[in-house]
Amino acid sequence: MKDKKRAMGRGLGAILSAESKASINTATDEGADKFLGNIVEVALDDIYPNVSQPRTHFDEKALNDLAQSIKNLGIIQPITLRKDGAKFEIISGERRYRASKIAGLKTVPAYIRLVNDQELLEMALVENIQREDLDAIEVALTYQRLLEEIGMTQENLSQRVGKERSTITNSIRLLRLNPDVQNAIRSGEISAGHGRAIISLENEELQEKLFQRVVKEGLNVRQAEQAAQQLKNPVQKAAKNKAALPNHLKKAQKSLSDILEVGVEIKSTVKGNKGKIVLEFGSEEELENILSHFKI
Repeated sequence: MKDKKRAMGRGLGAILSAESKASINTATDEGADKFLGNIVEVALDDIYPNVSQPRTHFDEKALNDLAQSIKNLGIIQPITLRKDGAKFEIISGERRYRASKIAGLKTVPAYIRLVNDQELLEMALVENIQREDLDAIEVALTYQRLLEEIGMTQENLSQRVGKERSTITNSIRLLRLNPDVQNAIRSGEISAGHGRAIISLENEELQEKLFQRVVKEGLNVRQAEQAAQQLKNPVQKAAKNKAALPNHLKKAQKSLSDILEVGVEIKSTVKGNKGKIVLEFGSEEELENILSHFKI
């Protein structure tokens, strides 16, 4: 199995001479077609990491686990490299590159891209944003880099990464949170949903107050959103406390909130036989989620 996997690419020496290998840098150079579309084996010594790599932390245990998998099965997914003279810069696959070094490999299978530096950065960032294991702050930072360094508009970015503009906007807003809150999101202590509830408060002291409540009381996202509303409207909170909701309506309110994943408020008469239901949403996505339950 391992030998079969390691044989997926042909060595560069079998494809190009050393002289021509170093001279091919653009798609119009003679011999470029030998690179493009093919999987080739590239020496690890000829590869160097992308200095613009969005990912800055590589979990050591995860790398060692991947290295063991590579030892057993080889590299199933080739990495992607940019030709840079006689060397190759990583566009995507730095984890596989690092794990391959730990595994003791001498070469790795790779796709070769011939691009300019801006295209390199854009490809690395867009590929990075599609990963499932990124924390919300890293996602937000990547969106911001695509907007600022590549010069994309939010409309362009929305189309490029397949996300709604509102999703991108809400993500970038997290970068306005103070460092302690951002670090709590990155560590998993609180979620991005908690972060959005906190940033909905304009006053930094209120943001800190809500953050401390979320951490100490273990509030879920819906409770954090409701707490944010109460901090925004303290008078409204006092008025609500005057008319206690009957227990059966409290249960109904919680059940609806859990099902719809939004803040729910049931207002009723004293007898509890008449009233209305108010559904809260903080974005277009949340509204669409609510409507999907009603097949509207």
